Amino acid sequence: MALAGDPDQIHQSRGLRKTTRERQDRNSNYKYNEDGCGAPEYEVRNWLLHFLFLFSAGLGHEVFYITCLPCIHWYLDPFLCRRLINMWTLVMYIGQVMKDVLKLPRPCSPPVVKLEMRVDAEYGLPSTHAMAATAISFTLLLSAPSRIQFQFEMGLLMAVTLSTMVCLSRLYTGMHSVLDVICGVLLAALLLFLTHPYWEAFDRFQLTSRVSPILALTLPLFLSYTYPELEHYSTTRGDTTTILGVGAGCSVGYWVNKQLGETFEPEGVLPVPLPTLTRSALVYGTARFLVGVGALVGTRQIVKAVSLHLLFWWHKVPKYDRSARMRKEIEVPSKYATYTAVGLVHSIMVNRVFLLLGL
Repeated sequence: MALAGDPDQIHQSRGLRKTTRERQDRNSNYKYNEDGCGAPEYEVRNWLLHFLFLFSAGLGHEVFYITCLPCIHWYLDPFLCRRLINMWTLVMYIGQVMKDVLKLPRPCSPPVVKLEMRVDAEYGLPSTHAMAATAISFTLLLSAPSRIQFQFEMGLLMAVTLSTMVCLSRLYTGMHSVLDVICGVLLAALLLFLTHPYWEAFDRFQLTSRVSPILALTLPLFLSYTYPELEHYSTTRGDTTTILGVGAGCSVGYWVNKQLGETFEPEGVLPVPLPTLTRSALVYGTARFLVGVGALVGTRQIVKAVSLHLLFWWHKVPKYDRSARMRKEIEVPSKYATYTAVGLVHSIMVNRVFLLLGL
């Protein structure tokens, strides 16, 4: 976390220290441009730690989710990806709702310097970055031994390292307090503990029940529309709808694959060895990544544009009124349709495109 307090209280080991402007004005750690937009003033003293923590913070953003999580499906095992998405959707929904129910503020600035202004209007406790990192890391660790051969101790070390780096990044960027992060980790751990005994039963229901796709589409949409209302606009409702949409689309997609008898799961006796990294595998893997991410990003852009156009027309809103996107009747259906489509393309279409292209 970047401190912006009295310079005498900042040790030399800090990654950031105040600039001359901040020393002169102790009541503000932001400078303002001609448009009146605030930007934090700070000086980076350790670029390695700075970029490490910014990268770690990015592991909780949409760019990571739309590029890296699908790789588990494309390269390793759709079974593991399905488990991750199920737990990620659950912990993120609970965490987001708790934020807007508890309404505990983020750390004040000053004394901290906030490096991510997009979510500054959100409340702080619990840290959903910490929840997601903990849930994803340890869901993969708990699910992988029955599917893939690997050294459990090394997997545990990687899970702890990833979770720790994401948690520390939330302190460094000034977006959460230590309490926010600890509560996020403990809440995710509690949810893992409570749900773990039922993972296999839920897998069977999700893949074989006739009502599974109906519930997968209607329940997340209901939760999106009934999300807690706030007195001011916050990105939490839109982000939560995005997550629920991805979860809905993927759940329906995996159900469809099961009905078609083509799940793309590893063949042979489980657990299977990890794929060997060769030059050919690297070339094919890169091609898969570019095709897969291109399909997801293209789907996102097309469905987003079409859904917004239709909703603006239906509600008689001017086409270029960007503030209208914050309205519930536009934000929720637009994001839900967009990311449900992304989930469907990811789970149903991309692997079949790989087969058609010989990848």
